[in-house]
Amino acid sequence: MTWSELGGAMKARAAVTWSIKYGLPGLGLRLAARRGEPVARAFVEPGLREDPFPVYDEIRARGPLVGGRFVSATASHAVANELLRSDVFRADPTPAPSPLLARLLAAASDPRALGPDDAPSLLAIAPPQHTRIRRLVSHAFTARAMTALSTRVAELAHGMLDTIAAGRPAGEPVSFDLIDSYAGLLPVTVIAEMLGVPTSMRREFLDWGGQAALSLEPGLSWRDYRRAYAANRQGHVWLAEHIARLRRQPGDDLLSRMIEAADGSDRLSDTELHITALLILGAGFETTVNLIGNAVALLLAHPDQLAALTAEPAGWGNAIEEVLRYDSPVQVTLRTPTADTEVAGIPVAARVPVVVLLGAANRDPDVFADPHRFDTTRGNAREHLAFSAGIHFCLGAQLARLEATIAVRALFDRFPDLVVASRPTRRGTNVLRGYRRLPLRGTAAAAVRAAPLG
Repeated sequence: MTWSELGGAMKARAAVTWSIKYGLPGLGLRLAARRGEPVARAFVEPGLREDPFPVYDEIRARGPLVGGRFVSATASHAVANELLRSDVFRADPTPAPSPLLARLLAAASDPRALGPDDAPSLLAIAPPQHTRIRRLVSHAFTARAMTALSTRVAELAHGMLDTIAAGRPAGEPVSFDLIDSYAGLLPVTVIAEMLGVPTSMRREFLDWGGQAALSLEPGLSWRDYRRAYAANRQGHVWLAEHIARLRRQPGDDLLSRMIEAADGSDRLSDTELHITALLILGAGFETTVNLIGNAVALLLAHPDQLAALTAEPAGWGNAIEEVLRYDSPVQVTLRTPTADTEVAGIPVAARVPVVVLLGAANRDPDVFADPHRFDTTRGNAREHLAFSAGIHFCLGAQLARLEATIAVRALFDRFPDLVVASRPTRRGTNVLRGYRRLPLRGTAAAAVRAAPLG
């Protein structure tokens, strides 16, 4: 269902939701940016999306916690880690500015258009509900499960590279867009198979994921909100039909097991089932697309380090950790205190949210020597906070690591002379950092079918 097909009442509810979640905060951000506040500038000034790190340094220089009337922020690794693990701070991505507006927001919320940051998404709830839902899906993302999945990921990666190289005479370069032809398709195919979703729909899921992810942006415009709203409604409609099919004919997939739990003793509500499935489907590939794209761009910009990895493949795992640190696919998250508290000796009032700048924390010189230098041999690269920390540590962290390691290594093995063909295009988002387009050109080497990579 497109926006134009929605009824007047639905559009009115959506307008109220946007006004409270995005419109008012967005106005506050623009006013603060005009006053030169660096936190607001990082979200408002389009030019900073390409390189936000100087502004992050400016925020860090002002102290471990930069306070404001309506929001605070931290670029400190130590403070970010503390907040992410705290029982006092909740993952409430879009808290309403007042109790009255919170009630209006709850009344206007459309359960058929809930996005990845809306309760009962795992991103926005606390124990015991969070514990119960996460337990139902966590077994699918264990280290043991990832080891079993590595062969399939390698098989898919090689197959996609075969498709890219197909039809070209030996020695003739091929041009392709990394995101469209590879970095997007691989993770969405993996997560679709895990959820029992037809892989024939992966293009639709990539589009849906990109639109729905817009709802994570603070100060989202009304135009972009309508796109995200329509995408979320379409996702819920499709999922309702898919769940009905799996109830009639369950498979050996994660979603079928979730449906079985929903119908059994764990008693997942329909809303919990829908939003959890949509979150896994979207989050299962959105950030990994960014990770693969960022890794390829960085390694092409540092050919000496790429050559070292080619000569010593044991370093690929640490290289991906350095990409996660240096150019984090998720740059920002939010935490809101449930009570008056202190952070780094600074008072923080209840319900005044703190912007946790993950991308800044991952370049904190107190933790990472020469933090603005990309170094695939960095000894403590894995100390990054790219996957968050605490109870909201990314459920799919091991899957993202596995897919990125296999995908990037396989790409450079197959196209050893790969170069950037034309200017890449960054995504127009602040929270998620990656590429919309990354045009490449290279000559395909002979296909190699080795043991699973990683």
